[in-house]
Parts: sequence; C-alpha cells; structure tokens
Amino acid sequence: MKVFNLACEHEHRFEGWFGSAEDYDAQLARGLIECPVCASTAIRKLPAAPRLNLSGASEKLAVPARGAEAEPGAGSPDPRMLQAMFMKMARALVENTEDVGDRFADEARKIHYREAPERGIRGVASPDEARALAEEGIEVFSFPIPAALKEPVQ
Repeated sequence: MKVFNLACEHEHRFEGWFGSAEDYDAQLARGLIECPVCASTAIRKLPAAPRLNLSGASEKLAVPARGAEAEPGAGSPDPRMLQAMFMKMARALVENTEDVGDRFADEARKIHYREAPERGIRGVASPDEARALAEEGIEVFSFPIPAALKEPVQ
C-alpha cells in the first residue's frame, strides 16, 4: 500500500492511498483522482519525508512541531488548519440545512415572505438570482460545498 501526500491546483492538501505507484499514475492519467474539497482533477504528488523510527534516540534529536517556536498569531495561518476549518464549516452546513437544489431562489423568497416554514436551506442560484434576492432584502451568501460532502459519509 502506498500513501501519497497530494495537492490540487488550488493547494488543497489531502492523502491518497494506492496499491502501488503505478496504480496512482494510472488513476491520475484517467482523471479518477479528485480533490475532496473542490473536486479538481489537476492533482500532483507532494514531496514526502521518509518515516524514521527513532525510538530510543536521544531527546536532543527531537524536532519541534511546525510553528512551535513562533508566537501565537504570528505570521500567516497554517493552510492545513484553514482547510480543516473550511471542511468543518461545510459539514455543519450540510448537516443543518435542507438542500433545495436549483429551487433555492424561489424557496428563499417563500421563507422570507413567510409562505414557507423558516429553516436553513442551501442550493444553487445564478448570479442574477442572487442579485435579485439581495435587492429584495433577502440575505444569501455563497459557500462552495465539496463534492465529497454531498454524498453520505461512510
């Protein structure tokens, strides 16, 4: 089993497990590997350090955790932490809203004008529909839901 660190063209990082390096190459060539965040199939393998079993090595060889020496809040946030936060928000949206699909604008209006029960909804609206909703005083926002979260989680 080969485990590769992968990234898409948008720098979303994730792991891929393959039977062999040849399996990875074949799946990549057929476009079968996609980013779990944005569904991009422009994937590349990231360099990986080998795992060294240093049990019994002296403590002076210990490497501090990434960013351990930096002050809290210093510099830019860790991209892995941002990606994890994004996925957590996306999961919360999926779990706590109803998917109304392309009926989003109509359903948002019904809720706003109290023609339908108030509830959280998500769906798809064109830029023109979103602009019309905003002009009517109906607040909406765009938040891309990764394709992996649209299916039941195993």
